[in-house]
Amino acid sequence: MFVRIISYLYLMKKDKKDQPTKIEPTKSELEILQVLWKEGPSTVRFVNDRLNEQKRSVQYTSTLKLMQIMVEKAILNRDESSMKHVYSAALEEKKTKGFLLDRFIDSMYNGSATSLMMQLLGNKKTSKKELQAIKELIDKMEKK
Repeated sequence: MFVRIISYLYLMKKDKKDQPTKIEPTKSELEILQVLWKEGPSTVRFVNDRLNEQKRSVQYTSTLKLMQIMVEKAILNRDESSMKHVYSAALEEKKTKGFLLDRFIDSMYNGSATSLMMQLLGNKKTSKKELQAIKELIDKMEKK
């Protein structure tokens, strides 16, 4: 987990010019995006079933309406070529997570990735394997 966050921080600095569009999905929209990023293009029924397995109980009609709104907001694409509409994420996972992490760091840590990392490392017991991976990533970043 720590390595993933450091990787996002590195990519954010590297690709600052290549920021994604400023679409900020809601918590419920992110839950749907997580299913689609993991499982790929899916029907509303499939997404709703996954949400019910992972989270609280969600009504099919609520999931359907939210996914329709997400299409209007250009967060999702909808394939209407068959009887069952198939939805896919219109936003790239890596760029979206990078954008959201950037916003989080700006709002919670005054833009300081160091403060975030210190908080993360201080709150959790970091394994030796994770620490080694962090050190390797830092070494790699320093060489560039």
